[in-house]
Amino acid sequence: MEILKVSSKSSPNSVAGAIAGVIRDYGCVEVQAVGAGATNQALKSVAVARGYLAPMGIDLVCVPAFTTIDIDGMDRTAMKLIVEIR
Repeated sequence: MEILKVSSKSSPNSVAGAIAGVIRDYGCVEVQAVGAGATNQALKSVAVARGYLAPMGIDLVCVPAFTTIDIDGMDRTAMKLIVEIR
């Protein structure tokens, strides 16, 4: 599964375009975010991506979960958003 990493400085429209592209190619994508600001941008991106894909008859669902990722040798808790076609 393709993984997209989002930061608090990520543009929701750009991330949404990436989500839509991966969904068109593979049917699902994992979006990872560490921290409140990054999670906010990630969720906005999923909402915008739904709008991009709706005219093509593609409806998205998002399943949130926690995951642990390694950043600079330290384990950090991240939000994992699994985005799939309904």
